[in-house]
Amino acid sequence: METAWDHRFAQRTQRMQSSAIRELLKLVTEPDVISFAGGLPGPDVFPIKEFNQACTKVLIEEGSLALQYGTTEGYQPLREKIAEITSQYGIGVTADNILITSGSQQALDLLGKTFINPGDKILTEAPTYLGAIQAWNAYGADFVTVPSDDDGMITDALDHALRYGPKFIYVLPNFQNPSGTTLPLERRKQLVDLAERYGVPIVEDDPYGQLRYEGDHIPAVEVLDCRIRETNSCYSGNVIYLSTFSKTLAPGLRLAWVVAPPEVIRKMVLSKQGADLHTATFNQVVAYEVIKNGFLDEHIHLIRKVYRERRDAMLNSLAREMPAGVRWTHPQGGLFLWATLPEEIDTAQIFTEAIKEKVAFVPGASFFPCGGGHNTMRLNFSYSTTEQIEEGIGRLARVIRKFISIE
Repeated sequence: METAWDHRFAQRTQRMQSSAIRELLKLVTEPDVISFAGGLPGPDVFPIKEFNQACTKVLIEEGSLALQYGTTEGYQPLREKIAEITSQYGIGVTADNILITSGSQQALDLLGKTFINPGDKILTEAPTYLGAIQAWNAYGADFVTVPSDDDGMITDALDHALRYGPKFIYVLPNFQNPSGTTLPLERRKQLVDLAERYGVPIVEDDPYGQLRYEGDHIPAVEVLDCRIRETNSCYSGNVIYLSTFSKTLAPGLRLAWVVAPPEVIRKMVLSKQGADLHTATFNQVVAYEVIKNGFLDEHIHLIRKVYRERRDAMLNSLAREMPAGVRWTHPQGGLFLWATLPEEIDTAQIFTEAIKEKVAFVPGASFFPCGGGHNTMRLNFSYSTTEQIEEGIGRLARVIRKFISIE
């Protein structure tokens, strides 16, 4: 007798959604497609030589450690190194504040597993990171959103949204995914003050913070939260901070981390033990070998140079090629910019035609957990060469001009 599986799945699976970006990437695997769709780092800046040397050294000198099970919290020397890195940005932590995760996506999932009950409200900006929406939908979250502009989350709208009693606020203050916007200092202060007033924690997701191409560094939300408590330690703070090596070393490592008060780390450790016991030991030991003597700072300098050139190529191409009525953000760093078309345009329809012209992007509606964004799109500039960017934006502009003339 054949098993009928549909009625056996847990109710939470009804809320699970496939990643729109992952589905789109299946359509753009042909080598002649210029893709601005994925949030992919440029493979030409991967430190392949350094990893080759590190893998050999680790296997020869520490193979029995690197190939063995490890602690759930993560490889101690790597956690200590991450604490050192974060302290450079004013975040005073120790290894006890740090949990290594299998990529930032697992960190988001563990937050959902640890904090979210069905029906809990999560406050985000609109648009927001698609991976967070996907992770927390599965746990029954209801989203409350505040609008954004070219400076990110409009914090003047937070007071009203916080009255819904969200479990936490989720924000990407630096070079946001998908919009590329950066939250100014005054808005960060307002966010911290309001969160403190309402007693609502903040989850600060910062995968791109080290990839700044212009402008001055702005203190992390975590740092500002510490300042109002007159401490430089997050032991008693109101912020959970996330970051990753995916954008500075390589995404295939699947190495990210959570910085939080120890009681939060302890509970997330229990959540992680039920998922994968621990992040791959070999990956952690090799990554530590690569970065332990200061290589990361040197490598980030190279990434900034390459990605800045690609960002500038995309901005210049948009200015040269796009018809009137199309506007876009000017990211100070990160991997993305955000384009907005006239209200009557649906970028999902444009995507279908763009694929025929061998160019791809992500329609913006997927980044709005409460609906909207049908006339927006996310464009990635880190993956393609400057020549591909110029050609791809030319193709995309030709498609968009057809739609605007039709309307």
